[in-house]
Amino acid sequence: MNRIDRLFGILTLLQSRKYIAAEKISERFNISVRTVYRDIKALIEQGIPVSFEQHKGYFLVQGYFLPPVSFNTDEANALLLVESLVNGFADNSIRSHYSTALTKVKAVLKNSQKEKLETMNQHIKLQIPERLTFNFGYLSTIQIAISDKHIIEIDYKNAKDEPSKRLVEPIGLIFYAFSWHLIAWCHLRNQYRDFNLTRIICLKNLETPFTKEIHMPLSDYMSMLPVNF
Repeated sequence: MNRIDRLFGILTLLQSRKYIAAEKISERFNISVRTVYRDIKALIEQGIPVSFEQHKGYFLVQGYFLPPVSFNTDEANALLLVESLVNGFADNSIRSHYSTALTKVKAVLKNSQKEKLETMNQHIKLQIPERLTFNFGYLSTIQIAISDKHIIEIDYKNAKDEPSKRLVEPIGLIFYAFSWHLIAWCHLRNQYRDFNLTRIICLKNLETPFTKEIHMPLSDYMSMLPVNF
């Protein structure tokens, strides 16, 4: 990658994150941290308002306007392929959001690229088993609750069809055993529990903060799963 492409890549990366450390930039572009410093300086010299906050990293000053990001054909094709996977393995909320996002991507493509993308769309098919048809719409709400550290209220029916109402603190989502699972600290059981999303009857983000200060990493919970698929 030449330097011009790398500078544009760093700028795009800054657009996509609130903060990013120099070490992360160096890993992403396989360059030294010293080179990152020089590249950031070059962006600043070109009038890009890049600032730095101790212990957090670089960021773009709020309010600075950047033109829409352009996509090449390979990148657009990759997003189109992912759309098939989203339609097969996500729920209604994520399908809707991804469709909106992809429409925005298509809007910045050249006409010739749009035509190729439409042609490619006709040649991508994904055959999904009926049991993987997720008709619920919880994933988006759960994602927001996880990032905001908000308590969720759920009406849940266990494997024995016994209903219960739970207040939970979500720590993550895991797709395993051909289903989405919410991993959360359950106030009722006072321990981490695994909730299969297909058994959730109703779900609501209460928008109230977690009561438990520190939660276990999701990767630690994954190591305890009964299956490895």
